[in-house]
Amino acid sequence: MSAALRRLILPSSTNPVRNYPPACLSSAVNHISLSFSSVTSSSPSNPPESHTSPSRTRTRTPLETQFESWIQNLKPGFTHSDVVTALRAQSDPDLALDIFRWTSQQRGYKHNHEAYHAMIKQAIVGKRNKFVETLIEEVIAGACEISVPLYNSIIRFCCGRKFLFNRAFDVYNKMLRSDDSKPDLETYTLLLSSLLKRFNKLNVCYVYLHAVRSLTKQMKSNGVIPDTFVLNMIIKAYAKCLEVDEAIRVFREMALYGSEPNAYTYSYLMKGLCEKGRLEQGLGFYKEMRSKGMVPSGSCYMVLICSLAMERRLNEAVEVVYDMLVNSLSPDMLTYNTVLAELCRDGRGNEALEVLEEWKKKDPVMGERNYRTLMDEVYFLNKG
Repeated sequence: MSAALRRLILPSSTNPVRNYPPACLSSAVNHISLSFSSVTSSSPSNPPESHTSPSRTRTRTPLETQFESWIQNLKPGFTHSDVVTALRAQSDPDLALDIFRWTSQQRGYKHNHEAYHAMIKQAIVGKRNKFVETLIEEVIAGACEISVPLYNSIIRFCCGRKFLFNRAFDVYNKMLRSDDSKPDLETYTLLLSSLLKRFNKLNVCYVYLHAVRSLTKQMKSNGVIPDTFVLNMIIKAYAKCLEVDEAIRVFREMALYGSEPNAYTYSYLMKGLCEKGRLEQGLGFYKEMRSKGMVPSGSCYMVLICSLAMERRLNEAVEVVYDMLVNSLSPDMLTYNTVLAELCRDGRGNEALEVLEEWKKKDPVMGERNYRTLMDEVYFLNKG
């Protein structure tokens, strides 16, 4: 390419093209100032007078009205019997509490054991347990003189509450230290009954058995003659702890107190002896009670039946089962299964099938399902 043509096509490097930016336009902004005029409202020269409503008398509640009427009835110089009558007449425990507290603040008056007893009974019926606990603490602290009915009510309330169980024995010990308010038969009945409710496990039974022994000795030393109910509780405590010799000793002493053994007495002894392994004695008590026309409980029947079956005294076990069914009591599946299994192991499988058929006819509680289960068990044992 020739030099002249190259000069025409290519731009000259010595004179470059320069681009200048356009000029910026500035706009003038006019500021407009706004002035606000305050608008004043004309207030009236004479403001309206404020009308105050006259004070209204508060309406009294029915509880306040009843309280005032009872206070007016309790004229100056009221006695303890007047206060007790007023407390017992109340159906509302809160109203009774107000009357009780108001009378205690009057000059020359102090609540006695009858007033505290009436108030505690009202609070218990009204389920004011916290207030009952407060009254109990006041009585124990010496707010009134000791009274056997009052303290028995306190013991009954404390025995029914788990966390007040020890408090019941505190009240009992205070009765022991008193001169004219010694514990009576009701006191020992409440305490023994509360102890027996805690005989749910064998290891726990031994813990409370010491308390039962102590109460029994103190009852005798105080000259309290136990009845059949109390003696049965003592026998039951010994039998549950498998102290069967002590239970039999108490049973022999019942005649000395003029008490006759009943079905519960024999049932406790029979069950304890069987669990101890002294089957012959337990069977003897069973025969003695049946000769007197007494019927054991269902649990005692089943313990005796299983004990006889395990000792391979199968004929006697079957007879006791029949006796149980005659008295409209039904053994459970374990009892049935124990007797039938021992019959099969003794080589008396056919006899087991026969007695099972007869038991099904006499026991309406067995049902078809349980019958089939027992039948399968007998067939399995005979086959083996």
